[in-house]
Amino acid sequence: MTSQPSSAPGPGGGRAGPAADVGRWFSTATRNPLDGPGPTRGGPRLPAWGPMEGAQYGHRSTDAEIDAALELLRGREVAVLTGAGMSTGSGLPDYRGRDAVPRSPMTYQEFMGHDLARRRYWARSTVGWEQFRGARPGPAHRRLAALSPDVFETTAVITQNVDGLHTEAGSDPVIDLHGRLDRVRCQQCEALSSRLALHRRMLAMNPELAARLPQLAADAAQAPDGDAEVDRTSSFRYPPCPLCGGILKPDVVFFGESARREVVSSAFAALEEATALLVLGSSLTVQSGLRFVRAAGRAGMPVVILNDGPTRADPVATVRVHGRLEDLLERWLSRAGARR
Repeated sequence: MTSQPSSAPGPGGGRAGPAADVGRWFSTATRNPLDGPGPTRGGPRLPAWGPMEGAQYGHRSTDAEIDAALELLRGREVAVLTGAGMSTGSGLPDYRGRDAVPRSPMTYQEFMGHDLARRRYWARSTVGWEQFRGARPGPAHRRLAALSPDVFETTAVITQNVDGLHTEAGSDPVIDLHGRLDRVRCQQCEALSSRLALHRRMLAMNPELAARLPQLAADAAQAPDGDAEVDRTSSFRYPPCPLCGGILKPDVVFFGESARREVVSSAFAALEEATALLVLGSSLTVQSGLRFVRAAGRAGMPVVILNDGPTRADPVATVRVHGRLEDLLERWLSRAGARR
């Protein structure tokens, strides 16, 4: 699922600037020649992600097809699996849609093994954090929350997103399969802390960047490939864990890292309680999400997929619906007469 990046509602209900492109924070760390000698990259480089070659976007299924998918789910216990397409309406760009900017994702091994990679990550995310935390639930988040329990009973919303917007929109329970960006976890002692508190601390440690933060944030929001000036901040300072001195990392799953075992177990438990699986806004490119579709298939469970653009599970979907999520879910709400 994809759309043009939009302005996210601000805390007071008004419109804020475009939310930060979180994917750019995870771009692989490359050495800028101005930084002097050093590694050309911090670790193994993955192929660049971007729009799927040859994929068709913008197609919308007929009303009859959309309604048939609703009837298949109505009155059931449904596990919902969501991806980045859910949050494009909140101004958070996706990875694989037609408007996605190609990028090589940073790996867990790169972040943990190289100081340069950590400096680059924290510098970029410090610039984008204020924008990111201003993102608010979009129409797709709110309409999904409104469907349960009037239309179907949700055993859980299992989300691959790290923005916390499903919870804010009122979905319950929500399983954050890949963690959340508003938390930080020490990689040595496992202590959790607030990303906002760390943000304030890093601004204090980097007063020159802090003084130029509004300008850098505006530049980063306009640059499709990230802010080059931020990329040159090899002198950016970041703190260790205050409890044990270990490496602090956002409490999210990086590429090359496995989701936490207890979280995955909770997600499979929610799938086992369900009698149908609904996939929203995910290309299912990575195994982390695709495995739930495969498990549903093995259990003989119907799988309904709503997405703009192809998914890896299209051949096995019971019903495949194309279109913008907010429009498709609005159609379901109108047909079902669900309370808002």
